[in-house]
Amino acid sequence: MHDAMDLWLAMRRTARLMVGIPDYDSYVAHRRATHPDEPIMTYEEFFRYCQDRRYDPRNARGCC
Repeated sequence: MHDAMDLWLAMRRTARLMVGIPDYDSYVAHRRATHPDEPIMTYEEFFRYCQDRRYDPRNARGCC
């Protein structure tokens, strides 16, 4: 059962990355490990931040 849950979580993480939403749990772990004195965004703030970055024309990539 543990392997099935790991597979599900990996698939969910991959699907979210494909649509431009990085993993919130990874973000929180990173912030706690490397920036312990700084605030951590809520999931809603994190989601909005990722969406804004994804659709901001200044972040557009060219063909090359």
